[in-house]
Amino acid sequence: MTGRFVLFVLLMMATTPALSQQKYWVTFTNKPDTSFDPPGYFDERAIAQRRQQQIPIYNSCDIPVSGSYISLVRTIADSVSYTSRWLNGIAVYASAAAVDEIKKLSCVAGVETMNNPSLMLSENEKNLFSFSKKEEALLKYQTDRLQEKKFKEKKIDGTGIRIAVFDAGFPGVDRHPAFEHLRKNKRIIATYDFVGRKEFVYNHHPHGTMVLSCIAGLRDSVNCGMATGAEFLLARTEMAGRENFSEEENWLAAAEWADQHGANIISSSLGYTNERYFNSDMNGKTSLVARAAAIAASKGILVINAAGNEGLGSWHFVDTPGDADSVLTVGGTDPFTDAHIYFSSFGPTSDGRMKPNVSSPADVIAANANGWSEVEGTSFSTPLVAGFAACVWQLSRRLTNMEVFHEIEKSSHLYPYFDYAHGYGIPQAGYFTGEKKINEPTFDFVIVNNDLKVILRERFSQAGTEEFLGYDTRRNLYYRIDDKNGVVRYYAAELAGEKEVLHYYISQFKPGDKISVSFEGYTSSYTITGNENPEGEIK
Repeated sequence: MTGRFVLFVLLMMATTPALSQQKYWVTFTNKPDTSFDPPGYFDERAIAQRRQQQIPIYNSCDIPVSGSYISLVRTIADSVSYTSRWLNGIAVYASAAAVDEIKKLSCVAGVETMNNPSLMLSENEKNLFSFSKKEEALLKYQTDRLQEKKFKEKKIDGTGIRIAVFDAGFPGVDRHPAFEHLRKNKRIIATYDFVGRKEFVYNHHPHGTMVLSCIAGLRDSVNCGMATGAEFLLARTEMAGRENFSEEENWLAAAEWADQHGANIISSSLGYTNERYFNSDMNGKTSLVARAAAIAASKGILVINAAGNEGLGSWHFVDTPGDADSVLTVGGTDPFTDAHIYFSSFGPTSDGRMKPNVSSPADVIAANANGWSEVEGTSFSTPLVAGFAACVWQLSRRLTNMEVFHEIEKSSHLYPYFDYAHGYGIPQAGYFTGEKKINEPTFDFVIVNNDLKVILRERFSQAGTEEFLGYDTRRNLYYRIDDKNGVVRYYAAELAGEKEVLHYYISQFKPGDKISVSFEGYTSSYTITGNENPEGEIK
């Protein structure tokens, strides 16, 4: 039996003499050189996207950084790296003494240290030399769970949508049968390696290959992802195996490049955590990539990012840029339980916002450089949602990026219920193809003496009966307890094996506590009154 192995991509400090100095981000005060030609810079699709969403064709973010400012910094710094129009700054390597001199320049607004970030790129992988019935079923499930058939019936496959994929490499994409339809129809529009500073991206780490297959790959006639008709921009932003302080910088550069080339969606299965940041920094405003993602969203791009695989680790919470408010952050579910998978990172953000926004399967079948693998990680939940989003946008081109964002949330199978493991749940295509959600009550809150119980209604109380009646027999009941101020105190998913699913003593609650429950498409809540003499708290 082929064993599982865990791939840990360790980001290490580069040791070459050229990089021996500390790295810093220098932000300038203004942009005195205002000459800018939008049609000469942007792909016509980028301009069309702005017009469609009633966004200015360009603003100060798009104007180039002052060449004279860069020259001034270059005379002091040891070396310079990437320049960002969006953040009006430049990355430099410099000594502490040189940084002090740079700070004195009148054109410099501030200088930030760029420490060694930690890349979220760790997954379980099992290479497949043949497909078992279980693996064939898993491949089918990863798109079925998002109701791909309902898009297929309307011939929706992401056609007309351009997706930028940021990752560590795309080996095999130029020859693997899974991507033949993309090559044949010339749907890979542009590529760039921001690590090697060249256009060729079909080497290095296969993580990007696996991610792309979960957006648009094909195995024979079976879709691995839902957007087989989309166009792609492939950006290598990550250096697997060693680190030269550039991953966030490369992400920012790739986002600007994607915007220039008319991307509608950015799919990023990357994240940065504890080597640079504290959990308290996950507020959507601190990290370079969170700021870059927010600007990308302001340009009309739908940014979709993995929540991270830190659920069992000391970090625990979502990574950046998944902490950004305007990023659609994707958590992972287990295909065998249809609930949160053990490693998927949890919300909320440090400033209390709900994350992840949605979830999707995190144990999938994906194309690798030479064949196929079964892989785990929110890295693969994310491209499944990116492909779903491309289909949504093809179906409803009038929508803005943030309207697509919120409609995907509303389509999810738990909405309006949410928690910090699942977000609103798994997006459902039926929401966009005219299928109305069944809002029939499936349970009741019952107060007996000093007990609060959640009791399933008779026709939903037996899995066998449900199956006979044609109902989905997944038996997960989700519930959340909020305090009187709306702060989440507790949440969980329970297997609804008995008619009486939950049983709490009223004394375990505080006045104003609210318990919200979602079961098989129906959500309801009950608020504890102040007349029940509460004692103690829910544990």
